[in-house]
Amino acid sequence: MSILRKRRVRKEAHELLRHATHVRNMREDILEPTQAEELKSKQGALFAAVKSGSASETESATEVLSEALQRIAPAGKGGGLRENFEIIVVAVAVAMGLRAYFIQPFKIPTGSMQPTLFGIHSVEQKSPELLDRFPLKLAKFAVTGEWYSERRAKATGTLGFPTASPTDPSIRIYTIAGKRHKIPIDSVDVVSRGRYELKFRPGDSVKKGDLLWSGVVTRGDHVFVNKVIWNFRKPRRGEIMVFNTTDIAELPQGTHYIKRMCGLPGEQVAIHPPHLVINQNVMDAPEQIARIARRDPGYDGYKLQGKLTSPTLEWPLREGEYFAMGDNTSNSRDSRYWGPVPVRNLVGPAAVVYWPLSKRWGLAD
Repeated sequence: MSILRKRRVRKEAHELLRHATHVRNMREDILEPTQAEELKSKQGALFAAVKSGSASETESATEVLSEALQRIAPAGKGGGLRENFEIIVVAVAVAMGLRAYFIQPFKIPTGSMQPTLFGIHSVEQKSPELLDRFPLKLAKFAVTGEWYSERRAKATGTLGFPTASPTDPSIRIYTIAGKRHKIPIDSVDVVSRGRYELKFRPGDSVKKGDLLWSGVVTRGDHVFVNKVIWNFRKPRRGEIMVFNTTDIAELPQGTHYIKRMCGLPGEQVAIHPPHLVINQNVMDAPEQIARIARRDPGYDGYKLQGKLTSPTLEWPLREGEYFAMGDNTSNSRDSRYWGPVPVRNLVGPAAVVYWPLSKRWGLAD
């Protein structure tokens, strides 16, 4: 027997052993005891033949086990598809287990953590570029999360003033003749800075089909949250904390928020712009806190807002309470407004930005 044939016989034997193990594991509850024992016996014989190194014995034992499998668990039509489906089901179950107990994906919805993490944001662009056309558009989105989009009038009428979306903080809603139009929030917010990136102003007459806005919408950063580590150590100041909003007054219930952990149980929190002050001590550590206070590029320092409107005011934290603030302290509704986060609401620290690919991809800090 040639060397190539010996290798082929050995490879086929290993594949058949793997398949037999899969059949026994997946169908053990419906196999007759004698059938299960027969498969186990013939599988053991093939394993012994492979271990002996005899190609002829391996080939013979392979045929015997193959015949038994065809008789006891015939593949039939769609057998390969069924096996692949079973593998997918197991993989999904494992993934759900990981999410439930170890890691959880989380999408950044708003810009409250900028420039550390970005939520959904947009940039005006007058027309699609090469990479914004099919099929390159799909590849661009898969890598960068960017998607060129146009918003056109669905009816003829007067453009109304924007209102906030009750479900999506990344957009504002304009109404024309009773029809709602979703426009990215970046385009609405520039009004206060003296620019208006919509093609029309509220009160203008528009016709059906008129272009209201065009640009690139970038999906928010997606992170993995470590749900295990706080079971082995206490949360630390400066960590990016993910928590659920259940029973926190003034917040939507049953959702998740992401902020920076700034105050720990038993501390007195105050703000002396641009510094965070804990127990009357200016915080210059850890680095995640210090860079905000230093006003490193993109950061504005800590701001007096919400119920902390004066440097003389302090927020006392009781046992089991944590003070959460967004890194974009000029544009973040956080514990300054609605109070501390109870320890029971903590999910875990953000660990990794896994999508999209950008300068923020990698360890979340």
